[in-house]
Amino acid sequence: MDHGSVFRALEAVCEESISAISAQLSLLQHDATGPLLATMKRIKEHGQAVSALVSGFTAVYHHFDFNTETPANGYRTLVKFCPSLRPFLQTVVISMVSFGENYKKQQTGLGRAALSVITSGKYMVDPELRGAEFERITQNLDMHFWKTFWNITETELISSLARIRSEAVQVNLTLTIPGEPLSLPLAADPSLSVTVSPPIAHWGPGPVQVRLISYMLRQGQDSPELFSFSRFKASPVRPQTGPLSPWLLIHFHGGGFVAQTSKSHESYLKSWSKDLNVPILSVDYSLAPEAPFPRALEECFYAYCWALKNCQLLGSTAERVCLAGDSAGGNLCITVSMKAMSHGVRVPDGIMAAYPATLLTADASPSRFLTLIDPVLPLSVLYKCVNAYTGMDTVTVQPRQELDSLTALGRDTALLFESITQGASSWLQALLDRTPSSPAESSGRHQNAVPHMSASVLQGSREFPEGFEPLRSGCLAEIYTPCMPIMKNPFVSPLLAPDDLLKRLPPVHLVASGLDALLDDSVMFAKKLKSIDQPVTLTVVEDIPHGFLSLSQLCKETKDASDICVARIKDVFERNTPQ
Repeated sequence: MDHGSVFRALEAVCEESISAISAQLSLLQHDATGPLLATMKRIKEHGQAVSALVSGFTAVYHHFDFNTETPANGYRTLVKFCPSLRPFLQTVVISMVSFGENYKKQQTGLGRAALSVITSGKYMVDPELRGAEFERITQNLDMHFWKTFWNITETELISSLARIRSEAVQVNLTLTIPGEPLSLPLAADPSLSVTVSPPIAHWGPGPVQVRLISYMLRQGQDSPELFSFSRFKASPVRPQTGPLSPWLLIHFHGGGFVAQTSKSHESYLKSWSKDLNVPILSVDYSLAPEAPFPRALEECFYAYCWALKNCQLLGSTAERVCLAGDSAGGNLCITVSMKAMSHGVRVPDGIMAAYPATLLTADASPSRFLTLIDPVLPLSVLYKCVNAYTGMDTVTVQPRQELDSLTALGRDTALLFESITQGASSWLQALLDRTPSSPAESSGRHQNAVPHMSASVLQGSREFPEGFEPLRSGCLAEIYTPCMPIMKNPFVSPLLAPDDLLKRLPPVHLVASGLDALLDDSVMFAKKLKSIDQPVTLTVVEDIPHGFLSLSQLCKETKDASDICVARIKDVFERNTPQ
């Protein structure tokens, strides 16, 4: 139906009704006539405003797939997360706001986390205060806060607790690959070779950190040559080893290009190694904003080439190689494959990308509106990650501070007890002061936490009909929309890559969440690959959030989603090509 004709008909009905009523003098003398005429005029004005809005929407909606038979593009925005995850997500929000309150205090990440437990009580009992603080944090705190918060899982204490529930593996080894040129056979003619340079962006050649995980010990994994890349020494006792695997999985972790390492993803990688019976090499690439594009891409590509050249040290013959990654790591899986094409080296046999970021621009899409209510990936945080990776928020590179677990725990404990009295008293005071209050009183009680709009802002130029006032946030946010030419670089936003480059990609398997702000990135990328007859599959899992792989041990729904990813990787290894 033509929406224009609908609104024109509505306007005509309003005008005819107003004319007809105004022509009857007897009706004009009735008390109800005035309000009726005012209502008809307001309906006419609202129709004109909505018509302009719908016209703007229809100019872009055809770019998106709204077919309800194939879930996509965030049209189910009112569906809630599965019940088994809701308590966890609420805990994440409470932890975030408590952590934000203690963010500026002189604590390490673990110390802030521990102190946040003490001060979280008031946010548990007061949802309004929690909501106000969540809004303040997501809109105003800087990238360093988000890096610190997301990296809580990197602390030795937290990772040790996660390790208790994870699969026991025989190989879990961190390696340092030196930054030296590599010589690999040319894919088109193996008799010729191509030289792959080490990563050089921003600060010159440097090593790349990786982690090798294998459920069983295989040939090469106990060799002195492999241990020469590690700070650990090979055991003098050589245990019995299994044969080389024909498969090799290379993994790039998520974290918005700015946070986490393979340590945060160990849990599901160990399960994958067992379920697939395959060695896994996970790359700990350098993070933004200290290392913006293209440093991470260069390091991942270099690690991929090193793995091809040294596959037997990793316990594999690399007859079949699959790239796997989530979120930012999914982006790197695609762009590393594109970089392999441009260098003429062997392309992986397939890609499994979970909820990948394929379009790092500020373009709006239906699913990206979920960032307005998403506790895992708020809008301002998404933009901060994009700004950091594309180089808009670069900072001076700082060397990592290495602390053993006992030293870190001791320092955190000392700093924690310095503030424990203050934190506990604040919590108790919040509980004692809590009395039943009306919504108006509650709003006044939190006026210090949420600065209100000025009258000049509220009384500015009106964009809506008289009598209509949309709901607005209680505090102003300065969200700088990313806008740089580099965002349209195909190696940053692979969705914008030319068809002739995408046609050379290996089979791509995408696994996305129906409640993920990046759902459209998967849908549109799958749609583009399908339009050029490129092998691709898209699986949309309902009712779970972005980052579900890291939550695979929490509930059945996330475990089932992780199993889908395993099945897609297995398809690559077993040569099941999507149609």
